[in-house]
Amino acid sequence: MANHLDLEEQEQLDQLKHFWNQYGNLITGLLIVVLGAFAAWNGYQYWQKRTAAQASVMFEEVDKVLRSGDLVLAERVFGDMKERFASTVYTQQAGLALAKLAYQGGKGDLAKAALTWVGGSQADVAYASIAKLRLAGIHIEAKEFDLASKVLSESYPAPFVALAADKQGDLLLAQGKNAEAVAEYRKAWAGMDTRAEYRRLVSVKLGALGASETAAN
Repeated sequence: MANHLDLEEQEQLDQLKHFWNQYGNLITGLLIVVLGAFAAWNGYQYWQKRTAAQASVMFEEVDKVLRSGDLVLAERVFGDMKERFASTVYTQQAGLALAKLAYQGGKGDLAKAALTWVGGSQADVAYASIAKLRLAGIHIEAKEFDLASKVLSESYPAPFVALAADKQGDLLLAQGKNAEAVAEYRKAWAGMDTRAEYRRLVSVKLGALGASETAAN
């Protein structure tokens, strides 16, 4: 009985050796690829978390500088963030904050530059859209209508389409194209949530132009 079991075990070992001789290199190679990819993914995740953490710390510094009103230092720190943490939302947030302070301080070119960068960032489409709409607003106020039109002609994600239409209405109104502005304001009003506070402002704009929210049948 013992000899019979020994023979079976030997036969199984021989089959295993044959299998390994035939496929061992392939299996080893696949394991190396899989484990390597897993290690790379873990490394990438670690790098992302580490980068985000560092960017968060630097954003806090930017926020302190912005609250102090030091535009020169704020611009310098934002430049450092763009170099080191360009792919993070913290850098977009810093750019939006810098643009606001710069605009309020009469530094229109700095505000435009910051908003242009944020608008072109792929870190977060919402922040990018906000930046583009604010940039269009600055262009409209400066009567840079062609530049405003270019910004507004870009694509916007669904939650920002109505806001882009509203800004397009502002552009047309500034150009004296009241009828076209009404059409854009109506588009904006129709596209906004009925509970949105901003919808009331669009209604006010339409009322100032002697128009209702919807076209008469």
